Amino acid sequence: MRILFLILGLISLGVGAVGAVLPLLPSTPFLLAAAFCFAKSSKKLHDWFLSTKLYKKHLDSFVKKRAMTLKAKLSIMLTVTLMMSVGFILMHSVPIGRICLVAVWLFHLLYFTFRIKTIRPETQLTNN
Repeated sequence: MRILFLILGLISLGVGAVGAVLPLLPSTPFLLAAAFCFAKSSKKLHDWFLSTKLYKKHLDSFVKKRAMTLKAKLSIMLTVTLMMSVGFILMHSVPIGRICLVAVWLFHLLYFTFRIKTIRPETQLTNN
């Protein structure tokens, strides 16, 4: 099981690192998944990940304050919306699948809008 978490963590880290560079791919969910998987697979790897600039820049404020910049929130919401739209279109003959996708999408939007605080970018930089 530890090997599986290690592999998933490395894949999540890779996708999250790419997402840190590409504007349409969010890095935060993948880096959160990497942190979770590394915590389950290796304490040494988890500690290393928590000390990286990638973690500190993209996740530290979220983990400590449950807050994100508006840019990060919008990037995640846009990417999820686009990905779920593709699924919605492809499920044209599966109405229950479409209903489930809409429900998950609405929950996602409401959660990011009302449960995760929005911070200003300079607030994030000064508190690190």
